[in-house]
Amino acid sequence: MRDYQKYAITLAMFAAGLYVALIVAGLGIVSLVTDRDVIVDPQAGPLLGPMMVGVSAVYVTFRMVWSGIRTRPEHQRVMLGYSLLTGIAAAVLFVAAGALIYLFGNGDLAAATSFALGLVLGPFTALTGVFAFAVTLMYSWLLAAHVGSRGRPLWPWERPDG
Repeated sequence: MRDYQKYAITLAMFAAGLYVALIVAGLGIVSLVTDRDVIVDPQAGPLLGPMMVGVSAVYVTFRMVWSGIRTRPEHQRVMLGYSLLTGIAAAVLFVAAGALIYLFGNGDLAAATSFALGLVLGPFTALTGVFAFAVTLMYSWLLAAHVGSRGRPLWPWERPDG
């Protein structure tokens, strides 16, 4: 594995941690401000929300790692379209995972559909997509900014030119 691939994977892991932290904080703040629960149905169980966030986070992490290790450093660019598609897909996966897990837990298709519709119409799904877009965009920007740098950062007195 090349150095730029190690850097891309390490950066993706930190970005994934940031994504999960943003989701948890963002959903909590929006829930507080709007006085609305993320999961309104008590039949859903306590693990549904974390599993939905987990599916979305795994997807976003996979997309970042995949783009980071496939693209050579000299070809790295800020990927606006890629980030936008990742954000949309993360939001769709957030809803789809919630609906499927709810369906498998309860077995009621109408209730699962109603649950998914409630998620789509609420602010929480959009927040998940916006955070995925922002984190993926920042990740691609950091990879593009890393082009040409070699090794660890050096203090001014460690540099050979100064």
